[in-house]
Parts: sequence; structure tokens; C-alpha cells
Amino acid sequence: MNLETKWLEDFVALNATRSFSAAARRRHVTQPAFSRRIRALEQATGVMLVDRSTTPVSLTPEGQLFLVTARSLVEQLNESISHLRGLNIANEALDIAAAHSLALAFFPRWISRLQKGVGELPTRLMAMNVGDAIHVLRDGNCDLMLAYHDPYATMQLDSEIFPSFSIGQVCMLPVCVPDAQGNPLFNLESGDSIPHLAYTQGAFLGRSVHMLLKNDPLRLRLRTIYETAMAEGLKGMALQGVGMAWIPDFCIHEELASNRLVRAGDEKWNIPLDIRLYRCSLVHKPDVERLWHQLQKLPRDFLKM
Repeated sequence: MNLETKWLEDFVALNATRSFSAAARRRHVTQPAFSRRIRALEQATGVMLVDRSTTPVSLTPEGQLFLVTARSLVEQLNESISHLRGLNIANEALDIAAAHSLALAFFPRWISRLQKGVGELPTRLMAMNVGDAIHVLRDGNCDLMLAYHDPYATMQLDSEIFPSFSIGQVCMLPVCVPDAQGNPLFNLESGDSIPHLAYTQGAFLGRSVHMLLKNDPLRLRLRTIYETAMAEGLKGMALQGVGMAWIPDFCIHEELASNRLVRAGDEKWNIPLDIRLYRCSLVHKPDVERLWHQLQKLPRDFLKM
């Protein structure tokens, strides 16, 4: 039997509220996520613990019996943790999910600047693709999400469920290594076939590139020779001189300044992007909500890169 502690805490909360929605709010998760966790607990125990046919919901006889054990385990665990930590428990870290390139190249500078406005801010960063980050945010497994926003290629996020605001503007640039004369080795204006270092299907930045090229003859001259979901992976391959890639400008500042990479085309091939901070309005955490309102009141230069 494989039981998670949070399931036991969920079950105790459900008994106290007799409502899936109220218990989900108490546990700071969305109702669908909470329901899945109660179902997982029932599957792990092998019995039906909750009678969902009644309003308000009630526990089955097996659920009433199991409640005694669940409540005892939760109380013992909380007492043990409190004893280990002492009475002055440090503030919990803020969990932030971020797109891979933002986690590597943007987050360190952004969070250090942000702390000038809000003070010390313990954080825990999770790097993943945007699609996974949205699921993590919706299920209450992170507090905030850092992601790109492209009005033409973005996933359609309901702004009421996922409120957001801009914290910076960036551009994706077509880049490659220079030739011996300092010109781009692969020039988008040349009319030649070009080896393309591409984002994998479904990657957010890849959708932005696709939207730029979908009605342009250039796409017929690009032959994909390598794919990855991560901008840093494309940068590494571009630096090897094997092809051209669209990469966010903040990822390649040093390489452009030292001419290790150069633009492969003029500004018409730029892809402007917004970097946004998101939260999920379905997950109610008072501390996160207070921080969210505080961030929106800060001067913009505190929040930009």
C-alpha cells in the first residue's frame, strides 16, 4: 500500500467541511485535483471512503473507521515536524514553475532584482515546459508560473482563471555562427537552403516560429537537422556551426557581444515575446495572493530583467 500524507490531510479536511469545494479551498488546490487525490486514497486503501450520493457528502462506515487512523497519523506527523523545527518555523519557500530557458537565463537576474522591492524571498524553482507548468499551477503544486506570452501563438489561457501581468519584453532572433569574414554562415536573405535547428513539436517557442513562417516562402528553404524543446540546447548546436536557430535574445547576449553568434537575418525575422508572471485564481493561498498584489504595485523596473 502506497499512501501519501497529503491524501490523509485531504481526507481529514473533507470530513471537517463535508464539501469537496470547501475542502479544496482549505487545502489550497483546485476541486478537480482534490477529487483526484481522494479517489487515489480510496484506490490505495481498496475501499470506498466517501458517500458522494448525499449532500453534504458523508463518510461511509469504512470511511468513519479509517478517519480515526488518518486523523491520528496527521496529528502525530504534525507534532513531530513541529518538534524538529522548533516553534519558530521559517516561512515556506515560494514555488515557481518556469519555462526552461527562463529558469536558466532569466530567473536569477529577475529574482535578485525583485528582492530589492519585496525583501528576502525564499523560492523553489521548477524548470519544465510550459504545458506541464500550467498543469502544475492548476493543481496547486506551484504558486506562480513564469512563461512566455505570444499573442499569435500562445496557448489560450483563460485570463480569469490564470491572471497574469508582464514583467519583461524580449525578442527571438535568428542566429548562427559567422564565416571568416564575420558574415552569417547561414543567411536568411541568400535564397539558399538553410540547416534549421528547430524546437520540437508542441514546444511553446516552436509555435511562435511556426506562426512567423507559416505563410512565408522561407519555410520551404529550411531543412530541419536537429530538434529540442530547450533554447539552450539550440544555442549549443548553433555555436557548433551546424545550423541556424531562433533563440531568445537574453539567452545569447554574451555570444552576440563577442561575435560568437551573429544575426542570420534582419529585424523582419524578429519574434517579439512578452514574459509574464501567472497565478491560478482557483487556488487560494492568502500569502501568495498578498504577494501577487504587492508585485503589481512595484515600479516596473523592479520586475524587468
